[in-house]
Amino acid sequence: MLANLYMNRFLKHWRLTGRGEAFCAQVVSYADDFVILSRGHAAEALTWTKEVMTRLGLTLNEAKTTLKDARKESFDFLGYAFGPEYHRKNGYRYLSASPSRKSVQRLKGKINELLVPGNKEPWPDVRNRLNSLLRGWSSYFSYGTRLMAYRAVDNHVYDRVRHFLRRRRKMPGRGTRSLPADHVFGELGVTRLRRVHLGPLPCARQ
Repeated sequence: MLANLYMNRFLKHWRLTGRGEAFCAQVVSYADDFVILSRGHAAEALTWTKEVMTRLGLTLNEAKTTLKDARKESFDFLGYAFGPEYHRKNGYRYLSASPSRKSVQRLKGKINELLVPGNKEPWPDVRNRLNSLLRGWSSYFSYGTRLMAYRAVDNHVYDRVRHFLRRRRKMPGRGTRSLPADHVFGELGVTRLRRVHLGPLPCARQ
């Protein structure tokens, strides 16, 4: 609450002193995290922000505070990576928002924690918890360019589910034949994020 109070004071001072117009900038904030989007005055905005924060008795997190040219470099904010992307087919550059690498890694860590060998819960309960985790994550990361991140998560989920069930059922080998991806994401009922991204398969017409 105290951090939010100081942030509100900072934002009020930003408005009252006309910093948006002076720096050709906007502040985007959530709780005590924020990013300043400026056209040509980023260094000035950063210097001013540091001075104001000092007057408020606060200090910026130097590890997270940096200047970026969003046309050439990406930056992370609220779990997303913002910056340039290149179209895979024609190489066309565009500015995008996608799940950050850290966000994908955090999700993979939670999946690993759930699908540990010591988890003795019935498979339907494990699957439901896994699906809840995946749907919650995809609901938050439902904006922007996300297919590659979804695909990376799908591959990890398939790998961990296959190993989890292979050990539980004492299957020989790696389980790729007895537990193919279509079976894991089909009959076994595991959510496939790529399908969430692309939508349901079209129904065959009678």
